Parts: sequence; C-alpha cells; structure tokens
Amino acid sequence: MRLLRLVTLLVVLLTPGTALAATAPGGPGQKHRWAEADKDGFGTSTTATSKVWHTLDDGALTEVYYPDLGTPAVRDLQFAVSDGRTFAEREREDASHSLALADARSLTYRQVNSASRYRITKSYVADPARHALVIDVRFESLTGKKLDLYALFDPALSNTGDDDSGSTAGDALVAEDRLAGSALVASPAFTRTSNGYLGTSDGWTDLRSDFRMDWAYDSAASGNLVQTGKTALDGTTRQRMTLVVGFGARGTEAVSTARAALAGGYDTAAASYAAGWHAYLAGLKPRPASAGAFPTDYDVSVMTLAAHEDKTYPGAYVASPSMPWVWGTTAIENPSGAYHLVWSRDLYQIATALLAAGDRAGADRALTYLFERQQKPNGCFPQNSTVNGEEHWTNLQLDQVAFPIVLAWQLGRTDRATYLEDVRPAVACILANGPQTQQERWENQGGWSPATIASEIAGLVTAADIARRNRDPQSAKAWEAKADEWRAMVDAWTYTTSGPYGAGSYYLRLTKDANPNAGTAYNIGDSGPNDVDQRKVVDPSYLELVRLGIKRADDPHILSTLPVVDQQLAADTPNGRFWHRFNFDGYGEQKDGSEWNFGFPANPTEQWENNVTIGRIWPIFAGERGEYEVAAGQSAGARSRLAAMARAGGDGHMIPEQVWDQFPPSGQPGFPKGEATLSASPLAWSHAQFVRLAWSIDAGRPVEQPAVVACRYAGCG
Repeated sequence: MRLLRLVTLLVVLLTPGTALAATAPGGPGQKHRWAEADKDGFGTSTTATSKVWHTLDDGALTEVYYPDLGTPAVRDLQFAVSDGRTFAEREREDASHSLALADARSLTYRQVNSASRYRITKSYVADPARHALVIDVRFESLTGKKLDLYALFDPALSNTGDDDSGSTAGDALVAEDRLAGSALVASPAFTRTSNGYLGTSDGWTDLRSDFRMDWAYDSAASGNLVQTGKTALDGTTRQRMTLVVGFGARGTEAVSTARAALAGGYDTAAASYAAGWHAYLAGLKPRPASAGAFPTDYDVSVMTLAAHEDKTYPGAYVASPSMPWVWGTTAIENPSGAYHLVWSRDLYQIATALLAAGDRAGADRALTYLFERQQKPNGCFPQNSTVNGEEHWTNLQLDQVAFPIVLAWQLGRTDRATYLEDVRPAVACILANGPQTQQERWENQGGWSPATIASEIAGLVTAADIARRNRDPQSAKAWEAKADEWRAMVDAWTYTTSGPYGAGSYYLRLTKDANPNAGTAYNIGDSGPNDVDQRKVVDPSYLELVRLGIKRADDPHILSTLPVVDQQLAADTPNGRFWHRFNFDGYGEQKDGSEWNFGFPANPTEQWENNVTIGRIWPIFAGERGEYEVAAGQSAGARSRLAAMARAGGDGHMIPEQVWDQFPPSGQPGFPKGEATLSASPLAWSHAQFVRLAWSIDAGRPVEQPAVVACRYAGCG
C-alpha cells in the first residue's frame, strides 16, 4: 500500500502542467464586478420554500439572488469548451446565443449556445422545495470529436464578490463568506475541480494557456473566488448532465441542499416549478383582449411582476434584479443596491398592474408593506428601502407619499385604522412639504413638478373620500380645498408661455421658482449640462395630470404640450416610438456605447446630442402615452404603444428600462434601435406599464385613474 501511494505521488509529480492539491495563489484576484444589467430571462419558484432568483444574459447564468431579492449571491456561471490541444472557448464570448421560453406559461427559459465545433443547451428552474437552482445541460460535439466541457462558477455571496472562500468537498465546489454558503454539484459528477482567484489562478486563466485543466487547487481563501469543475461530458457518447447550485447559511448546509436537489432531478423540479406558475396564471383574470396579439408578452409580464416580490418580506417588490452600469461598485455604492431596493413609486406601478390583472392579494401585500414602513409621526415614506424596510436613501419625494394613499383608495382599504394610522399622517406630510418637492420622479431635481403635483392632488382627493367614509367631513373639506387650490395653480407654476419651442406655450419638466416664464437656470445632473434655462427642459411626465384625473385629455394646455414633447423627446425605431425622459438627460450610455459613468463632469454644452453620456428612450413612456390616448378616445394609437412595448422585450420578453435611440454609437454593430441598452432589464415598472395599458385599452379608460378625482375635475363620463 505504501509503495502504491509513492508510485501515485511520482506520477503526479512527473505529469507536465499538473498542480498538486493546494491553496490557490494570486489572491485576492481582480476586483469583483457585476454582470451586465440587460437580462434576457428572469425566474424564481412561486414557493416561499425556495428563496432563489436567477437571471440570464448572453447565453450564461448571471446574478443569482439568495436569501432575498436584495442580495445577489452569484456573479455568473458559464461553460468553457476545449479539445485539450488546440483551442479553448467560453460560450458567452465565443458562441452565438439564442434564448426562448421552454414553457410559455412559466418562467422556464432555455438557452442555446452554438459554435462551429459544439452546441450547449441549458434549461433553468429553481427547485420549489429548497434553496437551489437546477440546470439541465446538453453538450453536443458538432464534429464528432470528443471535447472537454468545464463549468466556470463565480460566486459573489452576500452582495459582494471580493471576500468569498472556496474549497472542494468530494465532488462538490463549496463557497462561503461570513453570512452564506453555496455549493455546485453535478450528475454525472465533476471529474476534476479547482478553486482560484479571478485573473490569476481561475479556471479560464488555466485553460487559455494550454487548452487543458492543469490546476486542481483544493482551496482559495478570502478573495474574488472562481471555481472550476471539469464535467464528465465529451459531447459524443456523454451529452447530458444535471447541474445544481445550492445555498445555505453555511457551506455544509449548501452542500446538503444541492445534493438533495440533485437527487430529486431536473424533471421533477421542472414539473413542480412550472405547475406553480400555471396555477398563478390560472388564478388571475383571463388575459385582456388587447393582449391577444401578445399573449406570451402579457403572461411573462404578469409573472415577472410576481417574481419581483421578496419571499421573506412579503410585499417588498424590488425595481429590478439587476445592477446597471456602475451601480454596485465603489463609484456610487458598494455593496450594490439602487435597483434591487423597494421604491414607493415603483411599488405603486406594480400594485396597480397586479390589481388590474386580478392579483389583488399581491397589491394588498404591497400596500401593507408600504404602510408598515411609513415614517411616523411625520407620515412620509423612505425614498427607498432595502427589502427588510430599512431606509436606504433619505430624500423626500412627494409622489411617493401620495401614491400609497391613492392605492389604498383603489384597493378599498378605507377602514378606520388605515385612515387614522396611515392615510392621515401621509396627508400631513404632503401638506407640510408640498406642493414643491425635494425630488420629483427622476430623483435628481426638486421644485414645482406637474407630475408630482398631480399625484399630490390625487392623494388629497382620495384621502378626503376616505375621511368621509370615516365620518370626518371637516378634514375631507379642508383637503379637497387644498387640492382645488393646487389644481388651480399648477399651470401658473409649471406652464410657460415664453418658451423657445413650438408656439412657446407648454408644460415644463419643473420650475425652480414657481415662475415658468422666468429663465431660471439649473444643473441637469446625471452628467447632463449645467446652467440650463428651465424653459428648455420638457418631460412626458406632465401626462400624470390626465392619467390621475386632474385634467381632461382635451385640455388646451395638454394639447399644446404634446407636439413640443414629441418634437423634443420622441424617437422612432423599428419597434415603435419611444421617448426620452427630458432634454439634456445624461443618464445612459456614453456616445461610443460604453457604460454610463457617474464620475463624468457635466457637459459644458447645451447641445444634448453632444453630451458625454446620453439618456436613451424609455418604453414606459409608450405605455403612458398609450394611457393618455385611451383617455382621449384614440384606441388605435394606444394599441400601437402596446405593440411597441411588446417588441422592445426581445426573445425573452423582458421589457427594459431604456432602448437604443436615434443616437446609437456610430459605426459599430450591436446597438439596434428600439432594443435594450445596458440599462435595467427587466424593469418592473416597464412590465407594470405594459399590463396596465392592456387593461386600460379593454376598459376604455386608464384603469389606475381614481374615479373620485376624475369626477371632481375631468368629468365622470
């Protein structure tokens, strides 16, 4: 026996390029960075026993969230292919990608990555019974020659990828930090494993040097860990494999979870996963007729909204499971936040869409979450919060205070406790701080905003109705009087008659001084220019005045603003017409298509198309214009907006925050107009707008519009 061990050791030592099991060198490795935000697919189980959410992009698995939807735990997982002698390729960089739903009524996605020598097909489901992601893999050699397939796994536990430690436990790759653990296992099992650091001792650094796996490090201490597993597949006689990523509070727990999911198998998990989504859709109202041309887009939108809800904190629907551009690096905040935070405004959009679709319980949970996090005694709401309700940013945005009141009215939550404990304090916050707001809906400016004032008026009027139902006519009368006053003044505060566009009369994005005819200048922010005359900045958001019932669709001031906004902000694409947020917006990619950079100085010119960064066009504005067109009796126009939003979703039906506009990076392929930029995708607000527009078309009115407001100001007809 001793002789056999000695011979084995000598064989290992004499094999060229072979590393003995040891601790990986090169720590901590390159700095961690999240994957691109333009996801092709998104999924989770409908069960609370599986607190795992996964995203897909460009042929690979990207961020996986665990144990809640505010905490990414994986950066990515992709495969590398080699013949061991002449080439090594990574599927995300070197293959062409396609993606489709494996089941049109379930968030079950299938990726196919093809190159000249091979094809890799992967299907993903979260195991409904446990905290695990299960992946069905088929690997085909297209030349008939045997190939090697390697899994390259980059964990990023607890919202950071720079402090993970990895080790091999049998045939499992285990990762841990002080808060969580992950495990990667396969059936058939990995034949060789290694733990290393990104850019120094990881599997791809190994493979690209001589096209084979030489390193087998059994551990890597705290750093940017990347784990490698050589699979048993060869693309010819062995083509199928099940891969599982399991999670737990510790590595040992993650291994147990992963092995249990592996024992259950992909088919069992996939059937249960799909059944959950089928049941969810069956519990909703039948699909609206207007969505008949886009049934999959509609179903995916509703499921995607439901998937944005956290499972530990019910009602905490996040904005997006993504980290666009620099969000999540030291340039702005680290660990990441922003898009996987909860925002009252976004939550209102989500809840009104769920309510329209028939998920009243989900909308109710959203409102309960908001009221439980309301700041007492002042009655205001956090600018945003982590999923557990902890305040994150601290600015006051009064539309985010008004919308919960409107939502309470829409849901019929008019009981006395809600009135006294939630609605009255929210009204107090509006009256103490409005009508001007510290920040309006785009987060980077304060002042007199027609959109924010519209929400405040709607909040006051719906609150007054709730007050009367609770036998408080005195408060109702006072709040309605204030709403009437602000409604009478909104034009004097925000509608210019001396502007440089069109005939000179239109609503502004906002005013800094409640004087829309003054040339007051302000800095745009988000890398836009400084010292811009407020009369040069328009925004489609003024249509909140119509959608919330404060103005009629044929109001002359509304009508005079429409062509100005179209001329200044609209862009036509093969997918339809979309709009920019406002003039000189810098919140988007750089001119060459590279990511937005928060650190850029403001552009000194007011020529918006020359900005260092350019805010692109947003699908939500197609939805908002569509709701306006419904109110105006222009159903054909509204249907065209619905179609544009559906087309913007791409093969995975993920509707993004922004799409490429009339200024795509010149001379470069890969930036098709009307398709997703590197901004957040999916964006819950975009999907909510799509769903709500579909129901508004069927109803012949904007379904979010509170009737009590419209009857007071715009007419009940």
